[in-house]
Amino acid sequence: MIAGAIALAGLIVVPAAAQSAARIAVPAADMSRPHVYLMRGLLNIFSLGMDQLAAQIERDGIDASVYNHSLAETVVVAIVQKYRAGDHGPYILVGHSLGADAVMTMAQELDSRGVPVALVVPFDGTGSYAAPSNVACVLNVTQHAYMRAGLGFHGRLQNLDVSADSSIDHFTIDKSPRLQAVAMNLVLQAARSESCRPGIAGPAVARPQKAPAPKEMPARSASPGLRPGHEG
Repeated sequence: MIAGAIALAGLIVVPAAAQSAARIAVPAADMSRPHVYLMRGLLNIFSLGMDQLAAQIERDGIDASVYNHSLAETVVVAIVQKYRAGDHGPYILVGHSLGADAVMTMAQELDSRGVPVALVVPFDGTGSYAAPSNVACVLNVTQHAYMRAGLGFHGRLQNLDVSADSSIDHFTIDKSPRLQAVAMNLVLQAARSESCRPGIAGPAVARPQKAPAPKEMPARSASPGLRPGHEG
């Protein structure tokens, strides 16, 4: 609109106050961009799948940061400051183990501070948590702990149960290429606002889904290597 006003300066006079307001509004709108926060579990040594995911996300041009679960409150404060400064995301939270617990409590804390969250992806948290009303989607990749809809939650919640897959345990679940691909697909959709848009009601809670175990290769074609989901 400013460019048009300049082109028609001889015909239309735009008040100075309106020009100032337009200059302020445009940068504020441009500030919003997707952010993905990935939270590691204990000691920063058992959740390196979070670093792998962050690298993949950044290759797609999306801001991704990795933290230890103990810094959850610090990250929440940073998100709130960004949001109140005009950066409305979308915000995406991913975590493993104690980091998975952290992203659920972070979402609850952000709810109390009025900040919407597009997507939360816990990998094998140690407990079950309620998805708060500010969250659009939850993909819970788990062996035992199911997430549930909390008061006012109207988004999509999927508990992806991988307990039947013997190639996956608590220390490899976040590094499984198969499960990372599932998470990445949803992260990219949410980051691009193709799905999981906060404030837009989606389907109700889905039934728990059992992830099929990877197919075994015939003995004649087997070769030494890592089983799917394991990292050396």
